[in-house]
Amino acid sequence: MLASQVGPAGRRVGSVCVEEAREFENPSVAREAPLPFVSALRCRGCGESYPPSPVHVCELCFGPLDVVYEEEGRRRSVSRGSIERGPATLWRYKDLLPVGDGPVVDLGAGLTRLVRASNLGRALGIQELFVKDDTSNPTHSFKDRVVAVALTKALEFGFRTVACASTGNLANAVAAGAAKAGLRAVVFVPEDLEPAKVAQTAAYGAKVVAIKGTYDDVNRLCSEVADRFPWAFVNVNLRPFYAEGSKTIVYEVVEQLGWSIPDHIVVPVASGSLLTKVHKGIRELVSLGLVEDRPVRLWGAQAAGCSPVAAAFEAGLAHVRPVRHPRTIVKSLAIGNPADGDAALQVVRETGGGVVAVDDDEVREAILLLASTEGIFAETAGGVSVAAARRLAMAGEFKPGDRVVVLVTGDGLKTLDALEGRLGPTLTVAPRLEDFEVAAAGVIKEEAEAR
Repeated sequence: MLASQVGPAGRRVGSVCVEEAREFENPSVAREAPLPFVSALRCRGCGESYPPSPVHVCELCFGPLDVVYEEEGRRRSVSRGSIERGPATLWRYKDLLPVGDGPVVDLGAGLTRLVRASNLGRALGIQELFVKDDTSNPTHSFKDRVVAVALTKALEFGFRTVACASTGNLANAVAAGAAKAGLRAVVFVPEDLEPAKVAQTAAYGAKVVAIKGTYDDVNRLCSEVADRFPWAFVNVNLRPFYAEGSKTIVYEVVEQLGWSIPDHIVVPVASGSLLTKVHKGIRELVSLGLVEDRPVRLWGAQAAGCSPVAAAFEAGLAHVRPVRHPRTIVKSLAIGNPADGDAALQVVRETGGGVVAVDDDEVREAILLLASTEGIFAETAGGVSVAAARRLAMAGEFKPGDRVVVLVTGDGLKTLDALEGRLGPTLTVAPRLEDFEVAAAGVIKEEAEAR
């Protein structure tokens, strides 16, 4: 059900006006929930601390809040063995996440395969290449990870309606997770979103609000709505907890590599949160004694048509300059004013990595190369990661024998329109053998020569 379209300053919530939307309010929402190993939320800017509650910005300096853990308790409770004995989902890392002891929202996300991509590696000139394939998550993107944590928190805090600002994958994940958890869902997306993502979200029963503007317009409106209604916006008032779910992707990479940190990780960058949480996850594993410390270079990947973090890195800036009008087929990464852009810059510089921007043609070529060499069909964001890895390999950033991990965060069936005109039948023939032999002469010759 595609709800009514509104402008970024509009006052309609889906097909429900402000007055009607009050039926979703829950006046008994709890403001705090006790957590086993979470000590506080702390401002990234000034260091002010807050109790764990559904807030995301500092009252003093408006800086973002991060989850702070009680390390001694976790160190006593978490081991490689306790993790390995856990479920075959992201919840095997429950003691490393900001959730309580109660039930969790679980669609089976996580523990996706880490593929040794030898064929792709030969094509790119990378000896030890691995692809972390998150296309097999329940709604076919890594967003199922962050949503599992966020909706678990929503239930702990007593919310009954969940919401998000999304470029598509998050909308899918929130809608599916809400359906499983028995929560109402309202998702806000740009009106030019890929039709497949809109259809998937609506199929799960969420109310879809299409906004006449960019993702940044959507995000601004959601901040206003979050202030007006007691809804759990996973990437607004629940953002500190939501973002922690991203760490599970690197926990899995390290575990799947035999509890070893790779030399390089290539991460697609939208808000920048995934890249920063990959870094945080690695540092946590080291701090808890679960893995031996060793250098890892983190690389961000963006589409050239919306690459504020890459541009800031190239210019040597500490702060990201927003992109006002994104122009790229990679809509899932088209965030012109990334919330964690500055933090992502700091992380790549600290680790000796960088941020690469690739154009749309490179993205399309990379999608097809990954599919034709490894049998993994990635959405456009995955094409950005692979294209960036190719750029880095050509620039000599990977030494022989370095283990390189590329994150593929979504399924190609979500973004088929990006490959329009490039895919279709090789031949169209009548159902007669002689017609096939004439039409397929070139194909038959190629097959014979390949033997």
